[in-house]
Amino acid sequence: MDIVQDYLRQGYDYYLWTLSFSDKRVERWGLMSSPLYTAALTLAYLFLVWAGPRFMQRRRPLQLRAVLVGYNFAMMLLNLYVMVEVLDASTRLGYSYICQPVNYSKNYHEMKIARALWWYYISKGIEFFDTFFFILRKKNSQITFLHVYHHSTMFCLWWIGIKWVAGGSAFYGAMVNSFIHVLMYSYYCLAALGPSFQRFLWWKKYLTILQLVQFCMGIGHGFIGLYVHCPFPKWMHYTLICYAFSFIVLFGNFYRHTYRARNGAKKPQESESSANGTVCNGHLAKDSRISNGITSSSTTEIRSATNGVSLAKNAQGWPLRRKGRREN
Repeated sequence: MDIVQDYLRQGYDYYLWTLSFSDKRVERWGLMSSPLYTAALTLAYLFLVWAGPRFMQRRRPLQLRAVLVGYNFAMMLLNLYVMVEVLDASTRLGYSYICQPVNYSKNYHEMKIARALWWYYISKGIEFFDTFFFILRKKNSQITFLHVYHHSTMFCLWWIGIKWVAGGSAFYGAMVNSFIHVLMYSYYCLAALGPSFQRFLWWKKYLTILQLVQFCMGIGHGFIGLYVHCPFPKWMHYTLICYAFSFIVLFGNFYRHTYRARNGAKKPQESESSANGTVCNGHLAKDSRISNGITSSSTTEIRSATNGVSLAKNAQGWPLRRKGRREN
C-alpha cells in the first residue's frame, strides 16, 4: 500500500512540474483547469456504453430523425468553423506545414488558433452523443471497438494537446480532421433525412479512403517534424504518430471487411437507419430497408424461407413444381 501511495505521489508531483510549462493562455478556459473534468466525462461515457444497451433492452427504439438531422448539421457547422478559423489564421501568420513551433503570445491570430483548437477539443466531447443516439435507437451493432476507442481517446488526448500546445504544429492535424468531419457529418445528415436521399450517399467508400489518407498524412507530418528536429514537443510528435498508426490498423481492417471482402457480393444499400454509423464507427448498418438492391414487388416468383427453394406460382397462387426437381 505504501508503494502505491508513493507512486501516486510521484505522479502528482510530476503533473505539477509539467504545469510549469503548460499554455497559460488557456488555463482559465472551460474544462482546462484540471484533467479531472475530462476524465470524469470520459468515464461517464464508458459507463453509458456499458449500461445504455442494458437499459434499452426491454424498451422500444426511438426514431429521432429530426434530432439526428439537427445534430449532424450542427456538428458539420462546428467542424467547418474550426477548419476555416485555423486555415485563415495559420495562413495569415505564415505557418509552416513542415515545422511550426508554438507561439504562446497573445497575438490576435495566435489566440484565434488557440480558441479554434479549444472548440475542436470541445467537439470531441459533444461527439459522445453519437453513441448516445445509437443506444436510444438500439443500433448496438454500430457501437464497435473502433467507435468507442475513437470517441473516448480523442477527447482525452486533445485535452492534453490544448493544455500544452494550443498552436504550432498542432494546427495541422485539427484542421485536416475538421475537414474530414465536415464531410462525415454532411453524409450522416443526408442519411438521417431518409430513403429519398439514398442517391446522394454513393460516396461512403471514398470517405473511408479519405480517413485512411488523413492518418497517413498525420504520420508523415510527425516523422518530418522529428527528422528536421522541429522545436515542437517531441513527445507530441511520437504520440500522434502512434495514435494515427492505431487508426490505420483499425480503419484498414474495417475497409478490408466492408469492401475488399465483399467484391464478389452485392453491396448492401444505405437506409436512414445507417445514419451516424457507417464510416466513423467501423460497422455497416444491418437493417437496411433495401436488401441487396431488391425491393418487394408483385412478382410471380418468390423465395421460400425453407431451404431457399424458389417456387413459382400460378395465377391462383398455387405452387407449381419445377421441371427436373425430384419430389420428396
